[in-house]
Amino acid sequence: MASSDLTQAPVVVLAPQQTVFEVGGRGGPWRVERGLVRLDRVGRDGPLLVMLAEPGDWLGLDALAGQAHGWRATAITPVTVRGPLLPAHDGERARWLTEALLQQPERAHAMALLRTGSVRQRLASLLRLLTRPDVLGDAGGPAGLRGRLPPLRVLAELVDAKHETVCRVLGELLPRESQTATGPTGLLAVA
Repeated sequence: MASSDLTQAPVVVLAPQQTVFEVGGRGGPWRVERGLVRLDRVGRDGPLLVMLAEPGDWLGLDALAGQAHGWRATAITPVTVRGPLLPAHDGERARWLTEALLQQPERAHAMALLRTGSVRQRLASLLRLLTRPDVLGDAGGPAGLRGRLPPLRVLAELVDAKHETVCRVLGELLPRESQTATGPTGLLAVA
């Protein structure tokens, strides 16, 4: 049986804060190629962050089951996704669903790292994720990264902290050039 050629699927490029899909939508699925996407459950009290989708992750697989999306997917960084995709046969559909299922424990662990521990630990975990070459990359060192980070309020939402605290800790983890000292500092000093 032939498989779908994912490299031939449409490419969608999104700016930060643009949505891949809304709750109730039926398109998809998509595969994240670059960037970071947040999945929110939208309720009476507004959006609640549930998970982050990283490069290689599947989004909107509920469409393969004929279901409407129960989540809103929004770009945190510049994002590239492929899709919507159609499986060539039931075996491929099953493979995609299995891949998505197997990614869940890893993403749950990543969310736990962003939501437990000190703000410094949580923000350091997020920065390590953002500096991946397929997310934001680390070109330009700390100064270059600072200029490409999501807004402070977004970083604060992701690590569940006040933006003032995130601003202070970010200054410690990504010191400006004039603040650096000898020895391991900033993000490199956090393990």
